[in-house]
Amino acid sequence: RVLYERNADERSLIASTTKIMTALIICQQCNVLDRVKIPQEAVGVEGSSMYLQPGEVLTVQELLYGMMLHSGNDAAAALAIYCGGTVEGFAELMNDKARELGMKDTHFTNPHGLDAPDHYSTARDLAVLAAYAMEDPIFARTVSAKTVTVGQRQLTNHNKLLWQLNGCEGIKTGYTKAAGRILVSSASRNGRRLICVT
Repeated sequence: RVLYERNADERSLIASTTKIMTALIICQQCNVLDRVKIPQEAVGVEGSSMYLQPGEVLTVQELLYGMMLHSGNDAAAALAIYCGGTVEGFAELMNDKARELGMKDTHFTNPHGLDAPDHYSTARDLAVLAAYAMEDPIFARTVSAKTVTVGQRQLTNHNKLLWQLNGCEGIKTGYTKAAGRILVSSASRNGRRLICVT
């Protein structure tokens, strides 16, 4: 049920909120305990990073934390290649899932959300995606984590609402200069969940 909307169907760049779809597909199609050897193509991706090294081995769950808490574009690329074979192959999985969920104003070209002409969504579609994704227990646990240690890395969730809002349970921040600031939030109180996309 929509409680409030404004420009809900306006297509725009979505920056790292893209990773909601990436994480959802990984949670549904991969075993989070699987170990992933980091390929060269996933190293040094521009933008925010968890500073993966080629040949390093992490679990799928550790990469999910790196992607969803620290917004690591390298973690997103590593997971996409692991699950889809290539970044392009994984983008096809993303678009298949978007169609399945009825996200008619959404198209993905990459797993991390770096600006691209054919990479866009709307507030309404992101809300639909977020509500669906939060039903997945592994996804929900991942995005609600405040801090996690992965090997030598201390990862802190960029979503300040987790500390500031009673009942907040995620989900994802996003920012590029062209997209501006985007936040997909979820909070539950008294058995009711509210999803907010700004």
